[in-house]
Amino acid sequence: MTKPITLVVTILMGLVILGLGGFTAIQLKQAKQDTIISKQDHTLSLSTSFIFPKAKPLAPFSLTDQHGNQFTNAQLANKWSLFFIGYTSCPDVCPTTMGKLTSAYPELQNHSEVQVIFLSVDPQRDTQDKLLSYMNFFNPQFTAVTGDHAQLFPLTRDLGFVYAMIGDGEDYQVDHSAAMALISPSGQKVAIIKPKSSSPGKLPQITNNNLIADVNKIISYYQ
Repeated sequence: MTKPITLVVTILMGLVILGLGGFTAIQLKQAKQDTIISKQDHTLSLSTSFIFPKAKPLAPFSLTDQHGNQFTNAQLANKWSLFFIGYTSCPDVCPTTMGKLTSAYPELQNHSEVQVIFLSVDPQRDTQDKLLSYMNFFNPQFTAVTGDHAQLFPLTRDLGFVYAMIGDGEDYQVDHSAAMALISPSGQKVAIIKPKSSSPGKLPQITNNNLIADVNKIISYYQ
């Protein structure tokens, strides 16, 4: 009788151990989920940016860069991307913003590789040669892309930007957003960096200090 009793006890002990193991695994899984939720609920202290509650992948697009190469979602992989829209004939916002990005660029590389993408919404005038000259003037490491409006409209909307042609003839202007969009290395839109007024009556702008601090904080947060 001793052997059967011992066998039963052994089986019962094994079942208890398995049960405890399963319970521990569930607890660990729940703890991991709680950590993720806690991280998502944590609010970053940002000066001029807004993080989306849920990162959203960009819809497929196909554009052409200043070197004549195809630029698609694939070129967003494995690096952070900072999008800004405009056009090379822009008299104020674009050259000012490009100058700021050129100045901020070295510090934007502190936490991870960041590529700056100038998205031209004036394909009629912004030829490949013109985009190349524009990037060479500000920073040859930047990427300039454009395409027809059938590609530009859905992409700009996806990024959270708007633009519209103002005026007739060759001297028309383009009214466009002055914000920037930060895209993760997985090709997801995670944040918008918006111009902000430092005091009532002052023109909203994105200062270099705020831009650098916010982008580095967001990248660190996601890493």
